[in-house]
Amino acid sequence: MSHKIGTRTEISDPTAPAITVQNLHKSFRLPTEQTFGLKQAIFNRLRGIKGYREQKVLKGLDFVVNQGEFLGIVGRNGSGKSTLLKILAGIYYPEKGNVTINGTLVPFIELGVGFNPELTGRENVYLNGALLGFSNAEMDKMYDDIWKFAELEDFQDQKLKNYSSGMQVRLAFSIAIRARGNILLLDEVLAVGDAAFQQKCNQYFESLKDNHQTVILVTHSMENVRRFCTRAILIDDGKIVKDGKPDKVANAYLKLWS
Repeated sequence: MSHKIGTRTEISDPTAPAITVQNLHKSFRLPTEQTFGLKQAIFNRLRGIKGYREQKVLKGLDFVVNQGEFLGIVGRNGSGKSTLLKILAGIYYPEKGNVTINGTLVPFIELGVGFNPELTGRENVYLNGALLGFSNAEMDKMYDDIWKFAELEDFQDQKLKNYSSGMQVRLAFSIAIRARGNILLLDEVLAVGDAAFQQKCNQYFESLKDNHQTVILVTHSMENVRRFCTRAILIDDGKIVKDGKPDKVANAYLKLWS
């Protein structure tokens, strides 16, 4: 018997919402016992022993993100919010339900993916830019601004393996914000760098809000929800339990801990 899976569709329609999520479900199989070789696995199967349990992470989510919204998604660890973000980004696929992405979506989930520690900072900038779809000529034009924003001008020709983790994240973030897209997915990237650099990042996100950029932010910071978001969703145990104004959703989130 065939197993029907969910869909993730990309469209381009200026009159439609930026994202539409309908009856979204996602589960993972978690091993419950260790098997030693193919023979044991077949024996367990014949005895009806699954060797795993199914963890239902998302349990029928429905919501719409309108164009120009800055949406916060909050919830305790294990609530399903990061799984949702990865489905929206196309990293995971839903087993049931539908996701429609209207436009070009850029995920800020794992900063620095594609960096090579054996290459210099300069070489990594061009490498990461190519992964984002920029030509060398385009990277030439934004190159100085990338290093200025990251505040790492003196380290351009050092190998990346000699950078601290904080320096690498700052460089990756400075490159990532150049990506072209009308929908941005952010997973706690506001926490990069020291206090001074975080202030610079905050100013960037303020500009996104002022320019009505469509943004989805997954965060544990209720301060950021209240500061940047125009709407928020609270997920608990794989379900949406609150959807509305940032202050009300933030208060509902904090009550989960009381």
